[in-house]
Amino acid sequence: MTPLLGSTALVTGASRGIGRAIARRLAADGVLVAVHYGSNEAAARETVHLIEADGGRAFPVRAELGVAGDVDTLFAALEAGLLAQTGQVRLDILVNNAAITADSIDTITPEAFDHLIAVNTKAPLFIIQRALPLLNDNGRVINLSTAATRIGMPEQPYAMSKAAIEVLSRSLAQLVGGRGITVNAVAPGPTVTDMNPWMLDNPEVQRAVGSGNAIPRAGQPADIADVVAFLASESGRWVTGQIIDASGGCFLGPRM
Repeated sequence: MTPLLGSTALVTGASRGIGRAIARRLAADGVLVAVHYGSNEAAARETVHLIEADGGRAFPVRAELGVAGDVDTLFAALEAGLLAQTGQVRLDILVNNAAITADSIDTITPEAFDHLIAVNTKAPLFIIQRALPLLNDNGRVINLSTAATRIGMPEQPYAMSKAAIEVLSRSLAQLVGGRGITVNAVAPGPTVTDMNPWMLDNPEVQRAVGSGNAIPRAGQPADIADVVAFLASESGRWVTGQIIDASGGCFLGPRM
């Protein structure tokens, strides 16, 4: 059964990691997925290939985020792809996943901070603004945040950029609720992807990371993708304006 058959989605940062897992999961539910990437065309085409090999439908769209004209470039490619694939330019699901990491509070430079905000905070805002006229009633907007917004960590510039996404999600839910559109944020904890290269192919580090979770293992991209798929589905129709912690209970407190 493909519960979202005929739906369309844009997933930003879908060439690798969590974004790839989300794109594959939505495609498995019958969604035509626009696989956005910034520069790694080979990885994006691999995502499309994996989706097609599983019987799904997808197409790549390239746009570097955080630079002048990024949203125009993205939507020119998106609209051309949707028109070619479906004969119309309509969207049902928007997933803002693309993000970059940053240095800690004591080392980040003003230039790096500006770029962090441009990619992680500004781009999602204006992608949403541009997508709203294309988004069908009863559509879905799902933004990726981080469990680090509730944890004091040296990497807080990254968490700062994502905390703004949580506020955006609640505010947008109020704005578009009359159209039946739901808006939520999903907040992963440490997840085994190439965005966290120190965890890749290192079971000992993964065990150490997982020991801080209520469920004692490191997160996997599929763990996050399944939560996004729920929010995108009909089953998620009554959930909006929420921050869904998908971290396995990361740093909930000491075990007594």
